[in-house]
Amino acid sequence: MNTLTFFKYQGTGNDFVMVDDRAQQFDETNHKLVRFLCDRRRGIGADGLILLRNHAQYDFEMVYFNADGYLGSMCGNGGRCTVAFAKQLGVIDTQTHFLAADGPHEARVEADGIVHLRMQDVLGQQEIEEHSVFLNTGSPHLVQFQPASTLTELNVFAEGRAIRYNEQFREKGTNVNFVEAPATPDLPWQVRTYERGVEDETLSCGTGVTAVALAASKRGATSPVHLRTPGGDLRVTFEAQPDDSFTNVYLIGPATRVFEGTIAV
Repeated sequence: MNTLTFFKYQGTGNDFVMVDDRAQQFDETNHKLVRFLCDRRRGIGADGLILLRNHAQYDFEMVYFNADGYLGSMCGNGGRCTVAFAKQLGVIDTQTHFLAADGPHEARVEADGIVHLRMQDVLGQQEIEEHSVFLNTGSPHLVQFQPASTLTELNVFAEGRAIRYNEQFREKGTNVNFVEAPATPDLPWQVRTYERGVEDETLSCGTGVTAVALAASKRGATSPVHLRTPGGDLRVTFEAQPDDSFTNVYLIGPATRVFEGTIAV
């Protein structure tokens, strides 16, 4: 039996098993192993697993797996945690240019540990229903705006799962974000997210709050947008373009090392 050295990181409650795989020894086709490592009862426990690998053209490559064991699309909070992990390993100093599932990203780490992660430009959003829009921020997201004072009691698992597996999204899946607008502009937008791949509500979703901020900009929100998830607060900055696209999109928030260890695999 072998042992695997791992690190645990979290970004506003979105938690990840991090593996330094610069020697490229982790078998990314071993879906059973990834599921085991992410299992909260039998393994380490996490919303996903991330490999940090060398790359000839970038500071590093981020390889992200959902908790179901399979390679996932871009993970914003995971990206911020990977940047913090790369800094811990000495791979980067305070700024970086790295590769993820959706292409290259830039990021910087502030002295207080806050990570500013540049997301991909977003081409626009598709109105699904009166209070729902769909957009891709590196991962697909449905943003559904809720009536005031209803988000706390909402069954995010049931409602999110019903949308994720409905006829429109069943084949490729989507993340589902339920949003409540603030009563006054100085308060944060409230967000709860059902994540595909995890197939449950998570405490936070980085690409999700990014999607919410951009969708909210059509409803009066201005950059920077302050968002509150069950796991903590994040900010999103952006530049809205005349053609309804968004450029210079940044996801900003903390990324924290929790612990490290070894596990028999």
